Amino acid sequence: MNGAMARKPEKSKASPGARDTSGEAGRDLVASNRRAFHEYLVLDRYEAGMKLTGGEVKSLRARHCEISDAYAMVPRDEDTIYLFNLQIPEYAQAATLFEAHEPKRRRVLLMHRKEIEKLRDRMGREQGLTLIPLAVYFRRGFAKVELGLCKGKKAHDKREAIKARDAKRQIERRVKR
Repeated sequence: MNGAMARKPEKSKASPGARDTSGEAGRDLVASNRRAFHEYLVLDRYEAGMKLTGGEVKSLRARHCEISDAYAMVPRDEDTIYLFNLQIPEYAQAATLFEAHEPKRRRVLLMHRKEIEKLRDRMGREQGLTLIPLAVYFRRGFAKVELGLCKGKKAHDKREAIKARDAKRQIERRVKR
């Protein structure tokens, strides 16, 4: 080996119950918002860290999270982003170790100031845009949320998407035969 040591392949640290739908390595998926893709057109995606308490992190690692009603806002006069209605229930086993937290409290998201300013400007210029969390996951041990800059779909857009999806499925079935 000429003095060079062979490296051992790294083991995946993802928990066995998590499904990673993104295809990205190093992402330990906690929850995904599949309903958002049906109701909104996702224009851009952003990754933000979450400022959490110890009990919230323990609860997320146990895969306890409800993301479907959550949304994010960028206040005009602040350089922060807040996440509302992300429900992280209390971690029952740690009730004595950690202070109890409110399950649907307002959470601070961590992003670079320039990204926040870019988001605020774009949301101010275009009407009908909103920030929706698409997924909650762990990357390198840190809790992250994937935010989508979304525009609401009309009813006819949803019907067209369903028709296109059904047509694609029928074509795949015929190709298999």
